[in-house]
Amino acid sequence: MVIWILLIVLGFILLIKGADFLVDGASNVAKKFHIPEIIIGLTVVSIGTSMPELFVSITSAIQGYSDMAIGNIVGSNIANLFLILGLSSIIRAVIFKKETRLIEIPLCLAITVIFVSICNLGQDVSRIDAGILLALFVLFILYTIIMARKGEEFDKEDEVMPETNDTKSNKSSTLRDIIFLILGGVLLKIGGDLTVDNAVNVARHFNFSEKLISVTILAVGTSLPELVTSASAAIKGKSDIAIGNILGSNIFNMLLIIGISAMIKPIVYNMSYNVDFIFLIAGTILLSLFPIIPPKNKMTRWNGIIYLYVYFGYMISVFVK
Repeated sequence: MVIWILLIVLGFILLIKGADFLVDGASNVAKKFHIPEIIIGLTVVSIGTSMPELFVSITSAIQGYSDMAIGNIVGSNIANLFLILGLSSIIRAVIFKKETRLIEIPLCLAITVIFVSICNLGQDVSRIDAGILLALFVLFILYTIIMARKGEEFDKEDEVMPETNDTKSNKSSTLRDIIFLILGGVLLKIGGDLTVDNAVNVARHFNFSEKLISVTILAVGTSLPELVTSASAAIKGKSDIAIGNILGSNIFNMLLIIGISAMIKPIVYNMSYNVDFIFLIAGTILLSLFPIIPPKNKMTRWNGIIYLYVYFGYMISVFVK
């Protein structure tokens, strides 16, 4: 038992380090091809923080653990929203930008509703459904690129800064960057296998369901990169990164991760997850109300405390079921 838990922890460490290596390698390679840094941040880095969820869900789907594939995503999204965003706003109040209020929060809510609808239609996620999710993901990436370029027009001075950083990046050998990419992929694969296999062992030992393990241990463990990123952003007063990382990660989880997983092998949907998704949708609706509830356009420390209490209440309810 202790060995299984240690192997799960080792799996989490490999997942996080693998994501780091993958992001570093991909970012350096992208810079060498003169891809704008903001685009790298919105795509490579954001997807990079979701790599642990990706490999855990793919591994779960391939091995036939559909409950873990879906549970890891819904659990991770709930942890991102209530636990991580709650902690971030307690560290420092999160300020909502206009695009976040009017577009990104409603978009995240709409995608969640669409995702749940797709899962319920045939009580599975087929390859056709996966194609729809991946198509929506491409549209979301196009949106982020358009918004990134639009934002650059308002701050031309930022274009000068990356060149200084690129000088150091360009000194790193392309071979090293490629090794980082390969090493990152290998660590993610090994970490995903260790995490899923040993989480299954723990679940069977305690007669826990796959769902219970996936929405608790796996969800929190695979959300660690988002936790570190958002908490660090909050400490530095960069609210847009803190909330952008959460919303972006939740969207990536539903569209990209389940899309790829189901494309490899269709996923059976457990209808009991509808309760968890209703909880997630309610939390996202509440988030959309914060900008209009005094004090307007921000998520205060008290809002964060409420989110944390709600999250702990959710965790208790999962174990009590």
